[in-house]
Amino acid sequence: MWTIYLKELLELARDRKTFIFTVLIPIVALPLVFGGFVYLSSTIFKHASQAELSYAIFGQQHAPQLAQRLAREQGFKEVGLADPAQIKSAITNERIKFALVIPPDFGGQLAQQQQATVALHYNSAVTVDITRQRVQAIIEAHNASLRAEVLSKMKLDQEQLQFALNPVVLEDHTTADKRQQLGALMGGFLPYILLIVCLMAAMYPAIDTGAGEKERGTLETLLLAPVSRGSIVLAKFLVLFTVGLTSALLMVVSLGLLLFFFSHAMTAEMAQAVRSIGVFDLAMVALMLVPSAAMFASLLLSISIYAKSYKEASGLISPLIMLAILPTMIALLPGVELNWFWAMVPLTNVSLAMKELVKGTMDYRLFYVILLSSTLIAGALLVLCRWWFTREEVLFRN
Repeated sequence: MWTIYLKELLELARDRKTFIFTVLIPIVALPLVFGGFVYLSSTIFKHASQAELSYAIFGQQHAPQLAQRLAREQGFKEVGLADPAQIKSAITNERIKFALVIPPDFGGQLAQQQQATVALHYNSAVTVDITRQRVQAIIEAHNASLRAEVLSKMKLDQEQLQFALNPVVLEDHTTADKRQQLGALMGGFLPYILLIVCLMAAMYPAIDTGAGEKERGTLETLLLAPVSRGSIVLAKFLVLFTVGLTSALLMVVSLGLLLFFFSHAMTAEMAQAVRSIGVFDLAMVALMLVPSAAMFASLLLSISIYAKSYKEASGLISPLIMLAILPTMIALLPGVELNWFWAMVPLTNVSLAMKELVKGTMDYRLFYVILLSSTLIAGALLVLCRWWFTREEVLFRN
């Protein structure tokens, strides 16, 4: 068995593609992509919140104060339009980002202490609605000034005025420290990255060790060797397990170093939160990857052995990526927290456990339950793979 294992590893080590998928991508490419995406997204959001918004306003004579507030606001530029009928085409052609239409009875409704309406025209077919958020902030500021103006006529003192404006003020006191806040944000995406890396690193070797052997005609020679089929399956399984787990562990180390170096550019509190994620926590995250890598190795080997050719194996394995992503994405949904129910759901339990480990709030009773259940599932899949390998109609479909 170990001879086959070392032979397979040696063949993979000589292959340049294996080095790229197993070492180069998880250590260099993915951390750089992940760090670059975080930097790029934060830069884009900052630019979008400060970028100049061109707008048109109709009926400004009915609300001169609101029109003046918009004109004074930094980041807003008025563009003249002759007719409200041009609003849609102007937004489509990106002459303006939004338009406000103020009805003629706007001032009269406010004078009678009735609620008035301003029509906002803009393109809402965007992922993050920055335009409406910025306009809404101006409207809220204008509402606050109108309330203060009305209430000031009642000759209220400062405390009475504050009570009239905001009778109840919500004061936040979070029980989560900076590490828990950071862990909730980062811990949701960390399992997604690690599990996908673990799966994708083992995909190419899996295709090669199963369907590749069929195409090269070496599978029959291997079956004639004085080695049991169980030993052959176990050797091939261990190769895929080693490659997938090694790649994911290298990714853990690489991300840890990336966070450590980037912590110097963070605030003092955030940098301290990053450094509070210790070696023990990262070791527990790595331990969660062991049964996950075993599950992926068994599934990949079963599919590859079934496939007639390299091309068919690639097509059959591709849907497995989606099946791995969905349970991982469940951990990102609101209200999904680690409990006894989710501790039994494959991959979702691992994702939730990793998030709790990064947050520093792991219940280790559930940790051992997850580790045990995931190990049992991985063992069952390996037994299934062993049975699959003994079937002649599977091995010799071509």
